[in-house]
Amino acid sequence: MADDATTGARIPFNRPFIAGRELAYIAEAVRRGHLAGDGEFTARCSVWMERAFGARKILLTHSCTAALEMAAILCDLKPGDEVILPSYTFVSTANAFALRGARPVFVDIREDTLNLDETAVEPAITDRTRAVVVVHYAGMACEMDTILDIAGRHGLTVVEDAAQGVNATYKGRFLGTLGSLGCYSFHETKNFISGEGGALAVNDDALVARAEIVREKGTNRKEFFRGAVDKYTWVDVGSSYLPSEIVSAFLYAQLEQCEAITRKRRSIFERYMTGLADLERAGRLRRPHVPDGVTHNAHMFYILLPDRRTRDGLLAFLHERNIGAVFHYVPLHTSPMGIRFGYRAGSLPRTEDLSGRVLRLPCYFELDPGEQDRVVAAVRACLEPH
Repeated sequence: MADDATTGARIPFNRPFIAGRELAYIAEAVRRGHLAGDGEFTARCSVWMERAFGARKILLTHSCTAALEMAAILCDLKPGDEVILPSYTFVSTANAFALRGARPVFVDIREDTLNLDETAVEPAITDRTRAVVVVHYAGMACEMDTILDIAGRHGLTVVEDAAQGVNATYKGRFLGTLGSLGCYSFHETKNFISGEGGALAVNDDALVARAEIVREKGTNRKEFFRGAVDKYTWVDVGSSYLPSEIVSAFLYAQLEQCEAITRKRRSIFERYMTGLADLERAGRLRRPHVPDGVTHNAHMFYILLPDRRTRDGLLAFLHERNIGAVFHYVPLHTSPMGIRFGYRAGSLPRTEDLSGRVLRLPCYFELDPGEQDRVVAAVRACLEPH
């Protein structure tokens, strides 16, 4: 096929966007005279997500990293405790628990979804295991029934890293609400954005009061504002995890457009699926797999190439044509910190193989059909036989 994708403006990998009343709400927040945390817009965002997703309690944070750190504190970990999680994830997933003195126990991922392999969880459990952290890669749910059953039988806390899974579901339940704790991201690369930002979904009633204290620097400040105590003081460990009202105001406007944003992203996802179907049939690449019972949020569109060399060649080819494709995580067990925890290359062969073959294509709210067609044409030009 002729290469007709060599010209045109750069198509970035991601582009932040305005969906509705973001700027008006920021101005309103300023006029209200309260820009620190836990103002009117923070409350609106929390209530919106509690109602929409069915979470027991939503606490906005300044990042998903902050939400994960709160979750690690709430797991009440001690030095030497173990936490099971995939190696194929962002560093924050592991770092939050390592900061509490826990040892990350990395397990392999599934071939079809690149999610934590649920069959690898039980063999990894020891008498020091305290939690299982699942990562819903690309907004596709992990096999939660199996994981929750294993955790329940062994008395383990389940934490969902749903950074990529906001407004996606597993068997009708929203990601982030199935485990005891769920962590969301509103980073500018996510579906619903506020620049930086996150939230902790607290789904266990027994953890709500402490979660509020941890989020407020270890103080009972929330109780003071509710009139439950006449002054607030330091009662537990914690840190400053609140976002500013400017962040929350921007986010609330995005949440108001949640369904419109999701529809648009799913249309982008399906256009890629259609445009690349014949290349998958020819064995040139593999498209994302959507398991039964899963409703994804079209967080990203990735392809799996036959080998690392093909992936790297396509990546260079796309960059030459002004298309901002990227690869994804370097497995954590192969990192310097992973090696310090006793891992090495070869420890998780499926993770290492798949991570070397992933390529993420541009996927953002304002990506238009013509730009997508350029991306697909460039992929074809590189992969189809000449």
